[in-house]
Amino acid sequence: MTAGIVMTCHDIAAQTPDSPEGMFMHFRVDGRDTVFTDELPPARVYSKMPRQKGREWRKYYRLVHNFSKTYPYALAARHLVHEVDSTIAADNLKRGKRDKYINQKQKELFADFEQPMRGLTVSQGALLMKLIDREVGKSSYLIIKDYKNGMAAGFWQGIAKMFGTDLKKPYDPDGEDRPIEELVELWDTGQFEGLYFSLFWKFPPEIEIPSKYR
Repeated sequence: MTAGIVMTCHDIAAQTPDSPEGMFMHFRVDGRDTVFTDELPPARVYSKMPRQKGREWRKYYRLVHNFSKTYPYALAARHLVHEVDSTIAADNLKRGKRDKYINQKQKELFADFEQPMRGLTVSQGALLMKLIDREVGKSSYLIIKDYKNGMAAGFWQGIAKMFGTDLKKPYDPDGEDRPIEELVELWDTGQFEGLYFSLFWKFPPEIEIPSKYR
């Protein structure tokens, strides 16, 4: 809900100290008084859900928490893949220049995301692979194969298998991945923060994503 605030005063400047330069509050003159009006940002009030017990609830808690930690990275991956594909197509990059460009992007990725990626758990990493598949439209295996080569894709698929995941497995929004899809829908409609607060009694963690990936 957006609320208006009204201030009545004499001889007060129209520009507040913390207003951006050149930005003025709306006002009207009422007799000898100047009435200033402004808008407050929306205020959200969330309820706290009683703590639930049981295996299914623990599984759901873990999914919601892991989703909050990984989905911002999946959105960054979507932005990056779109940028890379657009650049390759627009510049009509041949094999040598294409490989050089992709290697440069890979170095940037490692510089920007190596540390936070190392902080993810195995289950969070597996969830991230699913979310990247959803956002990009192809599995992590195919992404590696398309941008690098089949040998690299096979290597990372072998590593993934050691940790109980499968880079080739497609995202299934109508089947086993339906709970994840519901969280994405809540995120898109601005309701995920409220769900997280109701479950954990605190706001989701803030994930730092460099502006160039947004």
